[in-house]
Amino acid sequence: MIDLKNLQNNFDEVGEKLLKKGVSTESLNEIKTSFQKLKEKRTALEVLQADQNKQSKLFGVYKKENKDIKELQAKLAENKKNMATLQEEVREIEETLQQKALIIPNIPADTVPIGVDESENIEIKKVLDIPTFDFPVLEHSDLAEQNGWIDFKRGVKLAKSRFSLLRGDGARLERALINYMIDFNRERGYEEVCVPLIVNRPTMTGTGQLPKFENDLFKIEGEDLFLIPTAEVPLTNIYNDEIVAKDDLPVKLTAYTPCFRKEAGSAGRDTRGMIRQHQFDKVELVVLSHPDDSAKIFDEMVKCASDLLSSLGLAHRHMNLCTGDLGFSASSTTDLEVWFPAQNCYREISSISNTQEFQSRRAKIRYKDTDGKNKFLHTLNGSSLAVGRTMIAIMENFQKADGSIEIPEVLKKYM
Repeated sequence: MIDLKNLQNNFDEVGEKLLKKGVSTESLNEIKTSFQKLKEKRTALEVLQADQNKQSKLFGVYKKENKDIKELQAKLAENKKNMATLQEEVREIEETLQQKALIIPNIPADTVPIGVDESENIEIKKVLDIPTFDFPVLEHSDLAEQNGWIDFKRGVKLAKSRFSLLRGDGARLERALINYMIDFNRERGYEEVCVPLIVNRPTMTGTGQLPKFENDLFKIEGEDLFLIPTAEVPLTNIYNDEIVAKDDLPVKLTAYTPCFRKEAGSAGRDTRGMIRQHQFDKVELVVLSHPDDSAKIFDEMVKCASDLLSSLGLAHRHMNLCTGDLGFSASSTTDLEVWFPAQNCYREISSISNTQEFQSRRAKIRYKDTDGKNKFLHTLNGSSLAVGRTMIAIMENFQKADGSIEIPEVLKKYM
């Protein structure tokens, strides 16, 4: 959640940044009007409170001097009534502002390039050379059918479209990737955690999925509970409404979970095969950081995910996301895009984001600073990696002329 005081005190500057993140002028004007009303009501309340204090002192003087206090009593009663009305109006405006703040995205960092959509993201660098083939390359869906790794038809039969069934070596490769990724992250200092796959409304609100994106979530019927769209949600909220000791920072966590998303707005080619599924596996990185260290930790997280891809022999590139493609909670994001030979393009396989205070303010995650004050820490998260997309990247990049698939050396002991 953005800092409402910062928005109120620097409305033009912050508002300009929010416009670049996609917030409408109408929404900003509504908030500005609420700020003005709140200021007016608070000023009126202060005047009444000052007058009430003055009249209360006068009331004591009148009683001592045995003066008639009926008129003064009536005025004090009227003042009290008006104050109660104003206090309720102030409370209602403050509550309205808090609700509006929950659906306002994070402010983009100054390092984020200005742009409307993903076409204006900026390439930072490429890592490893893309492979070349002397035979026609097949898409992962064709390779899966030929090798018996993925059963799309039966996945749909068991659930609905955009569910799939892994079999044989396909299922083994998925498990191998999960184990390898977790071990890789543990060696980089991340604590392995096993989290619930179903969480409550405050947990979803803490990381920014609610209230804005409720239609994208799978909700448990009859319960105010949701299937997680990413392990970022439970990992970050482990410390919801807690104060973390400064000496314990940074807190570095990793977890494997299935993830569940309705993907209501997606269509076209991405809905075929395993590119965009309602259920998919992912290994996540989450860090709770002191604000002074979050930029350095962000770079370390990008390197961790990039090194993981390199260890698998997968060509990829780093992309600096522009304002128009930046996620709701992110202040800045670097995407890692892996090479898909059959599509002849790079596709996202990991997003590493620094949300700064945005999530910690919503989830009330703080640390006690050396001055004894409780302050909001920074939260960072990143995919390490989307397991299904990693598997299909391996299938396409390591396919042979006969349709067989070579397994990367680092995974062989897990297979």
